[in-house]
Amino acid sequence: MIQGDTNIYAKDTDVNFLRKNVGMVFQKPNPFPISIYENIAFGPRVFGINNKTELNEIVETSLKKANIWEEVKDRLKKNALSLSGGQQQRLCIARALAAMPKILLMDEPTSALDPISTGKIEELIEELSDELTIVIVTHNMQQATRVSDKTAFFLLGEIVEYNKTNLLFSNPKDERTENYITGRFG
Repeated sequence: MIQGDTNIYAKDTDVNFLRKNVGMVFQKPNPFPISIYENIAFGPRVFGINNKTELNEIVETSLKKANIWEEVKDRLKKNALSLSGGQQQRLCIARALAAMPKILLMDEPTSALDPISTGKIEELIEELSDELTIVIVTHNMQQATRVSDKTAFFLLGEIVEYNKTNLLFSNPKDERTENYITGRFG
């Protein structure tokens, strides 16, 4: 903190500032038990956007970015829980994107999904990585090689190794990383 600059301190401690700038997508889809539209409009409303035209635009844009607009555009008033697991996960990504975060945290976002839904989420990660920073936690090494530029290997809460993904997987510097990659443990 810079002495005398209370604005920086306020930003560091403001939960809404954090919620606006850091989105979170969990391992298991967690749509709110309300309409598809209201799931996406929820965050923008929390941040003071109440204009119907603006909300409609945010909802459509967010659903398009999450590659689910075409599947749900005619049923926005339907309960979000009526969607399939893969659709619910993309809805949750759209809900996070609606707040226009700078960082998107994704905790095992495809672990409970079928291969087709997994592919859609991975394509989405690739597309979104041009717009924002995405941090993904995965135990699937193949997925890490497909979707990440940089990889950190953690063991028992410690960062063992961090490098460009292709280097970490092809030439690990730490023996523990190599043991994990080659299946000697884990």
